Amino acid sequence: MTNDSERAANLLREHRESIDRLDAILVYTLAERFKHTQAVGRLKATHALPPSDPSREARQIERLEWLAKEADLDPEFAKKFLTFIISEVIRHHERLQK
Repeated sequence: MTNDSERAANLLREHRESIDRLDAILVYTLAERFKHTQAVGRLKATHALPPSDPSREARQIERLEWLAKEADLDPEFAKKFLTFIISEVIRHHERLQK
């Protein structure tokens, strides 16, 4: 391998190692988030509160779009991502109320 090829291979390995660490952070962060949303769901079920809160969800999406812009992340991607998470949370909350 040439020096350039070796440098490229090392950079690729370093990027992939960083990606792997970040994927682990994302998974553990999502797990922690879902622990809290499960607690919210149990609280809502106990007190006969609706599983969905559209005004909070809209505020959260707006907030995440702003954070995405600040972080130089595509706000549309961030919105789709949070919308997916919210739909999963609502699904869990509805299941807890049955």
